[in-house]
Amino acid sequence: MKGIPVPEFAPNLLEIQQDAPSAVPQDDAIRLVLVVDDSRLQRRILTSLLKKWGFETVEAASGDEALEICRRTPPDLVLSDWMMPGMTGIDFCREFRQMMRESYGYFILLTSKSEKDEIASGLDAGADDFLTKPVNAGELRARIAAGARIVGMERELIQKNRLLGSTLDKLREVYDSIDKDLIEAKKLQQSLVSDRHRDFGNAEVSMLLRSSGHVGGDLVGMYQASETRIGLYGIDVSGHGISSALMTARLAGYLSATSPDQNVALRRMPDGTFSPRPPGETIAALNDLFLNELDTEHYFTLLLADVNLETGRVVMAQAGHPYPAVQRADGTVEAIGCGGLPVGLIPGAEFEEFEVVLQAGDRLMIHSDGVVECANPEDVLLDDEGLARILTELRQTKGLACLESMIWRLAEFAGGDQFDDDVSAVLLEVKSILPTG
Repeated sequence: MKGIPVPEFAPNLLEIQQDAPSAVPQDDAIRLVLVVDDSRLQRRILTSLLKKWGFETVEAASGDEALEICRRTPPDLVLSDWMMPGMTGIDFCREFRQMMRESYGYFILLTSKSEKDEIASGLDAGADDFLTKPVNAGELRARIAAGARIVGMERELIQKNRLLGSTLDKLREVYDSIDKDLIEAKKLQQSLVSDRHRDFGNAEVSMLLRSSGHVGGDLVGMYQASETRIGLYGIDVSGHGISSALMTARLAGYLSATSPDQNVALRRMPDGTFSPRPPGETIAALNDLFLNELDTEHYFTLLLADVNLETGRVVMAQAGHPYPAVQRADGTVEAIGCGGLPVGLIPGAEFEEFEVVLQAGDRLMIHSDGVVECANPEDVLLDDEGLARILTELRQTKGLACLESMIWRLAEFAGGDQFDDDVSAVLLEVKSILPTG
């Protein structure tokens, strides 16, 4: 009896049968394998081995048929012959890479080619790996395991990116909610300075409050002590943000312009009227309240002024706040004050008073350290001398226009209008003084 002729591709079958392991653990990263070859026997050899290893398989006899399968059911791994009639394996690989997929598909080309230029063209087309015919089962198993690691890492990365994206979306929702709340908080904080400008006849008061963020720790204000006396103050709470802003709201109640009974700077007289307390005594009382009633790590600086609108006499006490600036009618500017400790650091602290007499045409500015500690791009601070220059340049600019112009000058000095600290100021401008008898 004559022997049965053996096809030319039979060595593949023999090599696989001799070297194939009994089982290969299946990796979840690769489940479905597409085998593409115009040889039916070659496809059966590969699919029988893949099924033995636990993979699901699907076959295609051409590149066009393989593309249709990929559109219906995207495979995790493709084993494709290079040389096929019609669409070659490398052309199929290019089309495969153009398809939209949720996850990455690993592509191995089966070829007898070994020239470097041809291998490079396969890589350029999108192939991940190559197997040389005749296929060795052990090498095939190793290449699939390598592909599974890559596909697994890619899918893990996709999952983590989805989780990250979902987390970012939730954080964005939380941020948007907080941002809306902070915008409303800023409106409420700005409402604490409800009267930005007031004309008392022989003097005018203007106020500026600009936070470096949504809300800040600066506060300025004024209150009426009597028909001829007003109180002015500038406050700067340590830190920034929400906790500092809440503290300014609490302090605004202690120096209330609408509830004199709650204002610690005023004392009720026997006839029911109110009289201003000395600024030093007021700050000492605030220091005791702050240390005894508030459980906080914050402290604050304060400049409190008692202004006599008739005589121009201004009595002040300074608790760590920047030195106020006095600009005389002739344009000269001087910084006055005696320093002092911030409020809320030492029990029983005393605060020294000092005074200045303003004449017609003079003005007094109480400002936060966001003004004098404004830095230029070279980290040089504006300081009191720089503020004096600005006030000299703005000597003809009055009221709120002067304060807004000062902000423009600070922005020019800093190289931008986003300041590192809150900026606040109170500007008292004397128009006339009653003659003394």
